[in-house]
Amino acid sequence: MTCLIIEDEKIAAERLKELVLKYDNKTEIPAIIQSVKNAVDWFSKNAPPDLIFMDIQLADGLSFEIFEKTVITAPVIFTTAFEEYTLKAFKVNSIDYLLKPIDYDDLKNAIEKFKGSPFNRDIYRYPQQVFDRMLKSFTKEYKNKFVIKVGEHIRIIPVEEVCYFYSVEKATFLQTTGNRSYAIAHSLDQLGDLLDPAAFFRINRQYMISFSSIKDIVQYSGSRLRLKILHNEDKEIIVSREKVQDFRKWLEQ
Repeated sequence: MTCLIIEDEKIAAERLKELVLKYDNKTEIPAIIQSVKNAVDWFSKNAPPDLIFMDIQLADGLSFEIFEKTVITAPVIFTTAFEEYTLKAFKVNSIDYLLKPIDYDDLKNAIEKFKGSPFNRDIYRYPQQVFDRMLKSFTKEYKNKFVIKVGEHIRIIPVEEVCYFYSVEKATFLQTTGNRSYAIAHSLDQLGDLLDPAAFFRINRQYMISFSSIKDIVQYSGSRLRLKILHNEDKEIIVSREKVQDFRKWLEQ
């Protein structure tokens, strides 16, 4: 088996090499590459390896850019220090990932996943839109606070302190973990573009909730779901029927 390592941190690259050789000391590692530019150049001059370990952040940019500049026809395992919930959204086709610091058992399981699958290079031709979405997500800056005027005072509410947003008639409010409610200038539709979709979900026309605010989920009539959320004991919060499938996927990210 040949494994190409694309990693710009020398210590991390050497550690990864040691783990790969620990799994199989006959593994060939033709190169350790540190940049997008050098990776593109390597692929233009060499046959594809059996497996690629690829760090997301390289010396000259994000490794997703490699897929824009050359054709990758080998399975890829990303190595990264990004939070797990972020990467789960990108676990598509043959893409897998390992969180740093890399654990040997995780690496072993990832390699065996690919070795146990029928090998066909055609399935590893990654659609460009996959990496467009990945690149956009990793480079987009989501709103991280709300600045709210309360009388003569200005309050700053970090997004982490928001349980949920809700609308009443034409007004929008946020509810905090401290059980305070504040009117804000954004509509729920606008919030959908401003907030990290891994942290907030629009469950119906009236509510957008944070993942951390969910206390209980109960089966409800018509395949819908009823939620119990923090600081909302008296109201029925229902996931609308058309949102249930996407909501279940969101929970599993």
